Amino acid sequence: MVASDGRLKVFSGNANPDLAKEICEQTGIHLGEISVSAFSDGEIKVIIKENVRGDDVFIVQPTSTPVNNNLMELLIIIDAMKRSSAKRITAVVPYYGYGRQDRKTRGREPITAKLVANLIDVAGADRVLTMDLHASQIQGFFDLPVDHLTAMPILAQYFAKKQIPEVIVIAPDVGGVTRARMMAELIAAPIAIVDKRRPEPNVSEALHIIGEIDGKTAIIVDDMIDTAGSVSEISRVLLDHGAAAVYACCSHPVLSGPAIDRLNDSAIKEIIVTNTVPLPQGCSCPKIKVLSVAPILGEAIARIHMDMSVSELFR
Repeated sequence: MVASDGRLKVFSGNANPDLAKEICEQTGIHLGEISVSAFSDGEIKVIIKENVRGDDVFIVQPTSTPVNNNLMELLIIIDAMKRSSAKRITAVVPYYGYGRQDRKTRGREPITAKLVANLIDVAGADRVLTMDLHASQIQGFFDLPVDHLTAMPILAQYFAKKQIPEVIVIAPDVGGVTRARMMAELIAAPIAIVDKRRPEPNVSEALHIIGEIDGKTAIIVDDMIDTAGSVSEISRVLLDHGAAAVYACCSHPVLSGPAIDRLNDSAIKEIIVTNTVPLPQGCSCPKIKVLSVAPILGEAIARIHMDMSVSELFR
């Protein structure tokens, strides 16, 4: 769908400009001119280099590594657009940083996912377009409209084309069952669930497998891979329980710390990810294949601009 009536404008911060360019190709418009730099002390400086008065503005900025810098860029760009009299401002946040801090797990902890939602709202955004939130209820943290997309159809299409026999979809924990069920329905496969506990952040232990995986090719489905400790451990447990082979897929390849080394050393055959966030610089993992979410984000942006249904994308 092309929406080039002159009132739709897409801008990008420094988090993922390549994705923003792809989205503009999908919507048939040029990427808006903006300068996002920093003063010598690190303060972020934003200059919008074209008129946006009365325009429908979309700001593409995942809040990925460096999380705090990219979040501040997003907030300052929103403020700049508001003060430049944009008619409507949509924060396009393909990856929502701080999404894992969506509840209190012990005393005296913050709920930072809610704080970030408040910041985006107060900065002046009119709506949010995001993809595969760590927890769907984060939509309720906003007091403005949220369009929550999913990359599962894109990932499922890839596996469907491979025509792998005897496939089973693996939910890496109980919280991922809904996501795994969606994938399973799209590729007509059964699901299994990993009983996993997380004694501390970025540390997980796979305890049991609920489901029959013996002799089957397992596809682990998650929203993100961060340090890759969880997905590597689960792949080992699956093979120990008789899986013939293991694939993994996720929407957000955060890949921090020892992630690349762990994936290279793991028994995972292939890791399918999307470009919601850019891969780390110098990423050297031949197992990783990147699929683009630009078509679905571009279609959603065009539909929002033309006041059409976004949910129709998934029917």
